[in-house]
Amino acid sequence: MSDIPEQPSDFIRDIIQADLAAGKHQTPVTRFPPEPNGYLHIGHAKSICLNFGIAREFGGVCNLRMDDTNPTKEEVEYVDSIIADVRWLIDGWADDRIGLENGQPFYASGYFDQLYEFAVQLIKKGKAYVCDHTPEEVDFMRGAPDRAGEPSKYRDRPIAESLDLFARMKAGEFPDGARTVRAKIDMSSPNIWLRDPLIYRIRHASHHQTGAKWCIYPLYDFAHCLSDYIEGITHSICTLEFEVHRPLYDWILENLDLPRPLPHQYEFAKLIPTYTIVSKRKLITLVNDQIVTGWDDPRLPTISGLRRRGIPASAVRQFAYNIGVTKYNSVTDIAVFEHCIREDLNRRALRRLAVLRPLKIVIENYPESQVEMLEAVNNPEDASAGTRQVPFSRVIYIEQDDFREVPPPKYYRLSPGTEVRLRYAYLITCTGIVKDPHTGAVTEVHATYDPATRGGNTPDGRKVKATLHWVSAAHAVDAEVRLYDKLFTVPEPDATGDFRANINPHSLETVTGKCEPSLADATPEARYQFERLGYFALDTDSRPGKLVFNRTISLKDTWAKMIDEMAKRGYLSEKAKYLAGALIEILKHGSGGKHPSQCWLYQKNGKKWAHAYDQQIAEGGVGGEPIPPTSLDGEKLFRPKKNETIQYIMSFGLSQQEAEAIFTANI
Repeated sequence: MSDIPEQPSDFIRDIIQADLAAGKHQTPVTRFPPEPNGYLHIGHAKSICLNFGIAREFGGVCNLRMDDTNPTKEEVEYVDSIIADVRWLIDGWADDRIGLENGQPFYASGYFDQLYEFAVQLIKKGKAYVCDHTPEEVDFMRGAPDRAGEPSKYRDRPIAESLDLFARMKAGEFPDGARTVRAKIDMSSPNIWLRDPLIYRIRHASHHQTGAKWCIYPLYDFAHCLSDYIEGITHSICTLEFEVHRPLYDWILENLDLPRPLPHQYEFAKLIPTYTIVSKRKLITLVNDQIVTGWDDPRLPTISGLRRRGIPASAVRQFAYNIGVTKYNSVTDIAVFEHCIREDLNRRALRRLAVLRPLKIVIENYPESQVEMLEAVNNPEDASAGTRQVPFSRVIYIEQDDFREVPPPKYYRLSPGTEVRLRYAYLITCTGIVKDPHTGAVTEVHATYDPATRGGNTPDGRKVKATLHWVSAAHAVDAEVRLYDKLFTVPEPDATGDFRANINPHSLETVTGKCEPSLADATPEARYQFERLGYFALDTDSRPGKLVFNRTISLKDTWAKMIDEMAKRGYLSEKAKYLAGALIEILKHGSGGKHPSQCWLYQKNGKKWAHAYDQQIAEGGVGGEPIPPTSLDGEKLFRPKKNETIQYIMSFGLSQQEAEAIFTANI
């Protein structure tokens, strides 16, 4: 799988392509303009990937800009974190497309002199005025969607008087909140944002970039569109909540004497994953109330938290591309993101042996002083990763869950009299146990090994149903291992307005594990798969002699689990659930670039499975599951485009919602 699939198609890219074809612009210039009042999160990652992706695909530039117009909520810490997060996410992918000013981000505060003059120009044209109403009065007088606004009694203040007051506001003559500058638009507009919005306010606060130079600051809506204009932005791409702001964006630009062309704003739906909150205000609450350890807590959806957890930037980019760009708000199943993470890490992660909850195994017939070095594969997905040597000795550790004194049905791991395979080593058979005399808990297991089975092979061909991971007790390296889970217990934690009630009390479990000795040299940039356990990364808390690993994600998750979850949530009918397995196999193993309806797999099995389901319904029930093919007869792998795929799945008589759910599982 490549880092990013073929160039996606969506309404924004279609607009840009049409603009370039018409000669409206030579190249697109986009921007990513966060307010430095918090850390970036997964929702921002979608915007970063969209804006920088467009610059990358169309040979353009994406400016990194700090929209720093509110010094009371902004901090240098946030500025630094934003720069680090953006650089991490685009590194090696679109870092050659970043627009900077002398190697640093653009700042709206760098345009404060120009913005002040633009406001003066509006006042001179009778398009703005100084208002003396209090903030509370202004809010009330704006009205509501079902209540007309009330004009300010200062709306017709003489231009000269407004100019004088604005200059005195700038000089620091008035206290905070005493006066504002408002655009004079339409107090009866159905769009509240056009009811004489504020464009300047007094804030006697030091600014992290300009210091004490200014005591008046522009409002976001005023600074945003004009910063776009100053930087030559061609396509200003915002999330959907700014759609109602667009008329104000256009009004400001059109009512100033600005040479054309003017930038234009476009909106797309923000990313809201399940089991997550992306409200900056609520994330700050989690941090300030110490529900998490900080902005980079691996349980948070912040980009710094994802990075610390060990999620690769390429997996985040893959996710952002897979979910697409739409004009309607929806919730994205976190399973889609998890799939991207696993798929990425499966290709890159080095395999290692580690035991998180150790149980001692004594191999009675293995020589006490003997140590063997066994060959272990570093990554079965990457032959160039080679192999390594792991020590094997008489006493080893296995997972406590891999032994049962009284095994339940279909338990094939170690139990009295049962033979299992040790990964890369030998077959062993349990011969006895040692228990704690007070608790009755098993503290030690005795076993024998078959010397003829080195490497896990059985010369006599006997079958063993379980393979266990292990580490040599004498060579094991201790490590603190942090097992992270979802921070919330429900898919939509803030649906009732009380996200605190849904915090997962088991979102972090810390254990002391035993690791193979090569992990003593683990590096922060590497990613590891602890075999049979999950993917892990070295944490920033690690020190020489004190290893700390974070679980990035577990191994356990299949498309079947995703399909079951979608069915439970009402996204799939019984028919759709029944067909999902077959359809996913078809989509994964289509034929040589043809439309799915023309591929061999479709012709051989697709309609047959659909007909079988309908026939069984007619006969009073569904008895069995469709059986995915086991042979593709050399057919080439093929993954059709999203729109084609959706239409193809719907041809089985399924709804668009069901088709999109199955497509999600396929990717």
